[in-house]
Amino acid sequence: MEDMWRLAARHISPGREEELIRELVAVEAWAWARVATDRRSARLSELLEAASQTLGVDVAAAVLEEAVAHHLASWTPHIRHHDSAVSVLRRLRARGLRVGLLSNTHWPRGFHEEFLERDGLAPLIDARLYTSEMPFVKPDPSAFATTLAALDVRDTSRAVFVGDRLYDDIWGAQNAGLSAVWVRNAVTPDFDVTPDAVIDDLSDLPELLPSMTRMS
Repeated sequence: MEDMWRLAARHISPGREEELIRELVAVEAWAWARVATDRRSARLSELLEAASQTLGVDVAAAVLEEAVAHHLASWTPHIRHHDSAVSVLRRLRARGLRVGLLSNTHWPRGFHEEFLERDGLAPLIDARLYTSEMPFVKPDPSAFATTLAALDVRDTSRAVFVGDRLYDDIWGAQNAGLSAVWVRNAVTPDFDVTPDAVIDDLSDLPELLPSMTRMS
């Protein structure tokens, strides 16, 4: 388990890595020594709790955060944004429109931000909101209200939500008072709702918006 302890020690205090590793390895040795005397089994959760008590810090949280970081890194080659996302967002911003992102996710902000930065999208999105930092996910009205507040939009008639999920995005946005554009696709679940507009490709959005509500 030394590799895990090393990651935890590096996460907790990089300058004390070797010292902390010795203490963490000693916790593991204690568990095995106990097995030799009374045959009591040890579990990882127990080791992490004992390590936390020994160091006076949350070792379990450090291990979890390191594990999550490595797990998310494995997704990197598989995450890609829409080919026309950059050009579409540039055109919208050139018109003076504020752009927000609202994503249902349980991953931390840093995961998403890494890919937005990598693909040049982060500077083009004025407010980036992730439900992992919010009490409720789409389609709850509070998620949309939080996004509008972040964009300083007080009049919902001036807001258009664009999404590919009929329930979470389209119904949710309309229920919160926004207009909703569905990016038609065959892979997300069906739902009985009528979008305010439908596009087949994200690149169709800039030409559509001036005809909707008061976006022109």
